[in-house]
Amino acid sequence: MSWEVRTMQSRTSFFNGTLFRKNLTRFWPLWGLASFVGALFPLALLLQLMRRENFYMWNNPLDFTEMYYNVAAYGVPVISLLYAILCAMMVWSYLYNSRSVGLAHTLPIRREGLFLTNFLSGMAMMLIPYVIIGALCILVSVVGGCFDPKGLAVTILTVLGLSFFYFASATFVAFVTGNIFALPAVYFMLHFLAVLLDWLVSTFAQGFLFGLSGGYTGVVEWLSPTVYLEDQLRVDSTYEIITTQTSLTGAYSETNQLTAVRLEHFWLIGVYALVGVALLALAWLLYRRRRSESAGDVVAVGWMKPLFRFGTAALAALLGGIALYELFWRNFQDGRYYEVAPMLVCMLVAGAIGYYAASMLLAKSLRVFRGSWKGMALVAAGCVALCCVLHFDLLGVEDRVPEASQVKKVELYTANNNYTFYPDEDAELLEQVRTVHQTIVSDKDDILEGYDRRMWAVNSGDVEYVSFDVTYELTNGLKVERNYGLTVTRDRMAQAGTYDNLLDRLVNSEAMKAKRLHVGDSRYDISSGYLYLEAVGDSFDLNSREAAAVLEAVGKDARAGTWGTYDWFENDRRDCYAMSLELSFTFMGEEGHLRGDWISINARPGMDNTITCLKDLGLVTDDALRTYGELYPEDYQDYADYVEKYGMGAVEEAGPASVGVIGGADGFAAVVVS
Repeated sequence: MSWEVRTMQSRTSFFNGTLFRKNLTRFWPLWGLASFVGALFPLALLLQLMRRENFYMWNNPLDFTEMYYNVAAYGVPVISLLYAILCAMMVWSYLYNSRSVGLAHTLPIRREGLFLTNFLSGMAMMLIPYVIIGALCILVSVVGGCFDPKGLAVTILTVLGLSFFYFASATFVAFVTGNIFALPAVYFMLHFLAVLLDWLVSTFAQGFLFGLSGGYTGVVEWLSPTVYLEDQLRVDSTYEIITTQTSLTGAYSETNQLTAVRLEHFWLIGVYALVGVALLALAWLLYRRRRSESAGDVVAVGWMKPLFRFGTAALAALLGGIALYELFWRNFQDGRYYEVAPMLVCMLVAGAIGYYAASMLLAKSLRVFRGSWKGMALVAAGCVALCCVLHFDLLGVEDRVPEASQVKKVELYTANNNYTFYPDEDAELLEQVRTVHQTIVSDKDDILEGYDRRMWAVNSGDVEYVSFDVTYELTNGLKVERNYGLTVTRDRMAQAGTYDNLLDRLVNSEAMKAKRLHVGDSRYDISSGYLYLEAVGDSFDLNSREAAAVLEAVGKDARAGTWGTYDWFENDRRDCYAMSLELSFTFMGEEGHLRGDWISINARPGMDNTITCLKDLGLVTDDALRTYGELYPEDYQDYADYVEKYGMGAVEEAGPASVGVIGGADGFAAVVVS
């Protein structure tokens, strides 16, 4: 008897079809419901197109492309963000239960096969709704005769790229965490951490640093993909005015026809798709070393546990510190900026809460206090270091005034006007702005010490509150933004070298008057205007030609010295004509979109060129030329007259707030404290 021995070569499969089909059938309610809800929109559109009066509502394929791009730019990132975590919670759910993960790892499927099969299952669940919705959209576009292959291809690539990135990021988080409830929490924190820290650090720093503007800066927004994509992806549509003539009546009509449409910054989809590849590779490396016993842990990776503990403590110290300070101490502080000792106490309390809460989650126990003093010491040291760095401005943030060679553009708001300066065109004005800024920084102590004292006298005629908000856009792409609340006085404005004097010389220079009117700036085109005459109740919409004529007349009055001189201490308009005169401009923004600007003109007696122009255009008559003081004499009782009649004691009794006087027909009626 002879025996024949046959050997079979073992093969390693990285994909298991049975598991793939089981995942799709097991979790069909998720992708089935998503497909049903999404399919409602193209079906509703199809029904509208099938109606006789709407069948030809879109006769241009670009109309459908524009609709696709709007959904891809503003809808797909948010939808994919939410849907990806649901799919990840389904296909990776076995990792979070000790029994299920033990069973999965005893199956005749290697980890490579489990990883690839489950990932492809999740991607299939991500794409099935898009495939169904896309097929219906194609049907609708074909029925409407508006099929555009290019627009469809760009939309498909956008959906594929974003779906892959978001599910890859959710997969990465799935292998970082070991708890099904921690997965969505860490996932959303990962996607929005950069934005949160940006806002949090900026808000915290502005409480210490003089002039620093708080709020969100967007410097690291690209680390929060959804926010960045919503901001950067834009639909750029180009329209052409088509003039047609009716054969029956000969009347002309104008319509806007879409001639081109593109998805701006489409390349970002490819970049984030590559990031998704990197995250997927990291997820696989984590899975290779993942212990089955980590099921149930909040953080499944050992070396990430200290990051979670101290990261939570840092976030709690910042966010909780600000909240506790505002709640318990803000009403007791003297100045406008944080006091170090109370803020430090608030940060330590909030940081301790965050530190021990994270420790309890990691240990799955309340007994975490023994031996924890070393970790708390590090948290306390971090809080002290941060407060000291900001309080003493060890980084020199307050003193920073960019050099002119570093500046690409400067935007300034002061004296109720916005100005934009370019180094090549406005070198002298830009240097004046920098000089004012440097003087304000050097006078910091005097400004802070005298601010509250001077605010008592605001609106008295000798002291006025003003804003000086400046933003430097640098050649390296960064921005330096500062906002200052200042008080200017008549005495200091007469003293050379003070910021009051330098600011007055800047604002009331001839060059700045021309800046307000955009004289000689080819970027701005006068587009329209508006005039309202209170004396007679008439209003007029000025066309571009009329607005240009008025602008030229105001420019003549500016050169003659009868318009444009800003009076820092005269807040009422009693000597102005009772009219609202506004001129509107259009200009092309740096992002390539048409933008608008406007200026409000207070017309006064003496502005002969402006008044003559308005009369020549037939807009005003002598009856309409009445000042606010003449039209509403009861509303303009002088502050000095009030003090002379009732004494300064009446003002002091009202407190250190601004005092307004409302006059009546028979004299003084009331004091209003705001």
